[in-house]
Amino acid sequence: MKTLKSIILGLALLVTANVVKADEPSTIKLTKSNAIDAYISSVTLGQNTDLNNVIEHNAKFNILRGKQVMSFGKADMLKFSKENQNIRQDCTTSVTEVESNDDMTIVKVDMNYGTFNRTNYVTVANTGDGWKITNVYSVFK
Repeated sequence: MKTLKSIILGLALLVTANVVKADEPSTIKLTKSNAIDAYISSVTLGQNTDLNNVIEHNAKFNILRGKQVMSFGKADMLKFSKENQNIRQDCTTSVTEVESNDDMTIVKVDMNYGTFNRTNYVTVANTGDGWKITNVYSVFK
């Protein structure tokens, strides 16, 4: 009888622990640094393992080429990054925080290729799922 009580008590504790754990969110909250680092790793090193997680579903990617603005969505960016996976860019990269508050941050990512520069203005926002990229505007000079 004592063994039966011990088994029932053990099962009750196991069930209670699983029910409490089930209430925890299954995804990790993303930080500003996570989002920015994942973007930089993708565009400069071709390492895009976390890119899908840090881009908001309705994010916009704009590229200014001359006087023409080309616009893309999340699916386009993920396709491009997959096609360029493991391709390391021959550039030096610097990151400058332009503006930051509790809800959003804008960082300037300069990629110097020697003969030209690519400047990316990356906006990350504090969404319900953590910090995610909502907009990227790229300029070539």
